[in-house]
Amino acid sequence: MTDTNRPTGLMTTAIHAGDAPDPATNASAPPIHMSSTYVTENLAGFSAHDLTPDSPYVYSRWANPTVTGLEAKIAALQGTEACLATASGMAAASAIFFTFLSAGDHLIISDVSYAGVAELARETLPRMGIEVSAVNMSNPEGVAEALRPNTRLIHTETPVNPICRLTDLAAVSKLARQSGALLSCDATFASPLGLDTVELGVDLTLHSTTKYIGGHGDAVGGAITGSSALVSKLRTEAGIHHGGVLSPFNAWLIARGATTLPLRMQAHQAGALALAQWLEADPRVTKVIYPGLPSHPQAELARRQMANTSGMIAFQVGNAVTGERIAQQMIERLKVIHYAVSLGHHRSLIFWMGTEGLMESSFHLRGSQLEDYRAYAGDGIFRMSVGLENADDLIADLDRALG
Repeated sequence: MTDTNRPTGLMTTAIHAGDAPDPATNASAPPIHMSSTYVTENLAGFSAHDLTPDSPYVYSRWANPTVTGLEAKIAALQGTEACLATASGMAAASAIFFTFLSAGDHLIISDVSYAGVAELARETLPRMGIEVSAVNMSNPEGVAEALRPNTRLIHTETPVNPICRLTDLAAVSKLARQSGALLSCDATFASPLGLDTVELGVDLTLHSTTKYIGGHGDAVGGAITGSSALVSKLRTEAGIHHGGVLSPFNAWLIARGATTLPLRMQAHQAGALALAQWLEADPRVTKVIYPGLPSHPQAELARRQMANTSGMIAFQVGNAVTGERIAQQMIERLKVIHYAVSLGHHRSLIFWMGTEGLMESSFHLRGSQLEDYRAYAGDGIFRMSVGLENADDLIADLDRALG
């Protein structure tokens, strides 16, 4: 993988993109612009439709200097022309769906994805007259079979949450191009540094910036990167009309976290590999799924597609009864790792995800799709987000909790 879409080195980009000394004070650190409105010096229209790329700031739902800086940083890290920051990762997913899909359109979505996105696609979009097909996207042939004349969007996720299954983005991108559909990808598990989505043919890349980009578990946000033309449509439709905009304070926190993203992703990957190798050798663990392991079912695709295999691990410990027992032990015994949802933070997090519960609430998989899910997850998995602690301390903590 190359960084041809980034004008400078990764650390330089992470630190300087979107930032400049404050023109009012020459402060080196970027300020937080918490103002909701701005004094105007020229006549201006009262509609966001009057805005141009050169328009001054008027109202912070339309644009805000602190948020604009974050958008420039994320676009540079992902290697795209533009970025729209949103109030959350779900706001980013909703922005894509409700901007580019209308009644009568068809969406193809990964049959395993972030639970909120899965539920939105299965429960809400059909009420709007949008047809939805959930497909196992580890098999491009299944995507090809699901295409229809009215397919407008293919939305994938790689690695998928929570089982770390991969999608061949180049293959799916080729199908999208042939059918005239847009391709969006939730790359939250991988971070902007794990996937060169531009090179792989993705039109819109989604991130929950709550996770790796922010990196510290203290700010909720989302982002969508892509071409200037597509992001401009998203900004008008979703950012301005839907109103799911990001707080300037959260933007400042996320941008500060993003400056260390390259260093953190190296450490997340190194720690996850050490934990995954230890787990795979432990007889109390029956299966480990991590894209950086040779045992991953799609290890060759991971080597070809991912520049960084991130810090997300899924592992089994046997049946659901055993999993629930060990989950309770983790709640009682863990001293370093937090038993908590979310991921991508500097602290390590772990959570039990039972297969039966996820099938009832979010995925509703049947037949071969359920069989494939169970091939990765069995009766349930522990999803672990490996943080930045010393690997030996994490291993000792897990060893104590596994019993």
